[in-house]
Amino acid sequence: MSKQILIIDDEVSIRETLSAVLEDEGFTPICAPSAEEGLEILEEKTIDLILLDIWLGDNMDGLTALEKIKKVYSLPVIMISGHGTIETAVQATRKGAFDFVEKPLSYDKIILAITNGLRFAQLETENKILRAQTSKNSHITGNTAVITELRAQIDRVAPTEAWVLIRGDHGTGKELVAQSIHQKSLTSNQPMVEVNCAAIPEELIESELFGHEKGSFTGAQHSKRGRFDQANGGILFLDEIGDMSMKTQAKILRILQEQKFERVGGHKTISVNVRVLAATNKNLEEEIENGNFRADLFWRLNVVPIQVPNLAARLDDIPLLVEHLMQDINKRGLNKKEFSKEAMAAMSSHNWPGNVRELKNFIERVAIMCESDCISKEDISLFLTPGGQTAAVSVSDDIILPYRNRNFKQAKKHFEQEYLRIKLTENDGNISKTAESVGMERSHLHKKLKSLNISI
Repeated sequence: MSKQILIIDDEVSIRETLSAVLEDEGFTPICAPSAEEGLEILEEKTIDLILLDIWLGDNMDGLTALEKIKKVYSLPVIMISGHGTIETAVQATRKGAFDFVEKPLSYDKIILAITNGLRFAQLETENKILRAQTSKNSHITGNTAVITELRAQIDRVAPTEAWVLIRGDHGTGKELVAQSIHQKSLTSNQPMVEVNCAAIPEELIESELFGHEKGSFTGAQHSKRGRFDQANGGILFLDEIGDMSMKTQAKILRILQEQKFERVGGHKTISVNVRVLAATNKNLEEEIENGNFRADLFWRLNVVPIQVPNLAARLDDIPLLVEHLMQDINKRGLNKKEFSKEAMAAMSSHNWPGNVRELKNFIERVAIMCESDCISKEDISLFLTPGGQTAAVSVSDDIILPYRNRNFKQAKKHFEQEYLRIKLTENDGNISKTAESVGMERSHLHKKLKSLNISI
């Protein structure tokens, strides 16, 4: 797509001449004779750069318009003037102008300024994306067959323009797959605009997706570009698409087919070019049978389906996942923890119904609550239950009564002391037998007994 350049100048001859020059250079010029009309165009179209005259023969001069533009848009603005002074140029630069060109215009200088402005804007966008990608690690951890195949599918589909429907249960990493596709796509230098369809209230989702005009509803004090508009030329990620209402699905379908829409309260048609990634944890075929999801929308989105496996289908990846998750936890200031072989084996045999998200929360919980640098099977058994849930085990009042007036650290220490004393008595003080019976390594039991001041 050619870059769209907005020319705001009250002189017809300047607008016409600049338009001709820009067209010859492969740009798409859009003209406005006043600042007010230019601001309206900015609300309706995706503009890449602005040429703005300082002295406009209307109610708003160029410097005032520049201030309004920079408050809302991060676009390069090149000021042009026939009466330029150093003071004016400095003032324009302070207000956010990218460059300043005097009349009579040298078209070589104009094209050079535009080229530099667009390159600067692109670098700024790429820096923002890089910072976002740094904060969001999109690496898919694992070496099992299902994960290897998942990465292969991403590598095949990412460089294409094909739409992708990412399916999987809660916590499997569907957003991670979308981020990985974006990073490996041909539009990786453009932002991926994300929409959580389940998190946006029904009455606001149309405004979020399509934007709205000023005064279209109570509280709409300014016009707003929607997510489709923001994603123009890049990727739109519709997360939890199955939670969208039938009414919104109908509008989405039309926009996906035509790549055109109107804002809420508006009548002007806006054209976009977006690649759509969608994700859902629901069985959309069942939702279609139950009348909750449109079949035509399903077939429109389901160009390339990708199924993200549950954690239970790749338990051999748990050691790698634990190492990766612990590194993230360590970066947040928590002490580094190690896991014994028995502890890792216990986690690798667990069901993990909440998938990787549950594992992440569990690792963080254990890292915070366990004092030892080496986390044992005994440590994690306090949080892992055999029924497939990682939750606090319910206890009766007679069990918890001795701990009611203690904080967690004191209660945990008291419990461990009593528990290990009982186990030592049962095994006649034999450390090896006691360690085996409680599922601990002998050396770790020695350290634990010493830390609890239990004499052997």
